Amino acid sequence: MDLLLAADVRPFTIAAAIVAVLAVIELLSTMVGFSLSHIVGKDVEIEADGHSAISGLFLWINAGRVPLLILLMLTLGMFSIAGFCLQAIAHSVGISLPVSLAAVGAIIGAIPAVRVTSRAISRVIPRDETYAVDEADFVGQVAVVSIGPLDQGLPGRVRLKDVFGNWHSVPARAGPDSKALAVGTSVLLVDRDTRSFIAIAAPANLIAQQWSSDRA
Repeated sequence: MDLLLAADVRPFTIAAAIVAVLAVIELLSTMVGFSLSHIVGKDVEIEADGHSAISGLFLWINAGRVPLLILLMLTLGMFSIAGFCLQAIAHSVGISLPVSLAAVGAIIGAIPAVRVTSRAISRVIPRDETYAVDEADFVGQVAVVSIGPLDQGLPGRVRLKDVFGNWHSVPARAGPDSKALAVGTSVLLVDRDTRSFIAIAAPANLIAQQWSSDRA
């Protein structure tokens, strides 16, 4: 513990602690039917005007392709890992880098790592929205429960694919006359209110139709 609180690694310990706290909050919020990354971590939009170094950097690390909260956690995590590695290397040769120099080195090392990992994550994390479709068009579509079960209480989440082949994750809860819908259940989105979509168990013919469409 004293090693983690040493002055030359303290910024990296703090960054790691923040990542751990955010991860726990995200896990707990997901368990009650919400996702912190969808509540406070909406996708960011960056103007690619070519005149702003900050905008260019954000675009380079894939801001807008992953939720902002995930990008923040990746950046802090990579910063922490790079900082600990730098100081470990320095200690192995009998020196200790000044914390400011180690922090600069950790930032330089973290940015390419964030780019690589965020690109990989963007391929598996569905986005809530896209400029190509309107979420209102999801009513009448078949989706699969990804966070649940869905009941008449707090919303869970369902995943579905739009006509362009892009995956979406949207909040949903069971209809008033529907039984609880377990994770993995195919559901039909029949309505939408201000909080979420309303889902019922999908009829078998629609499930078969969706399965055939996905294979095509």
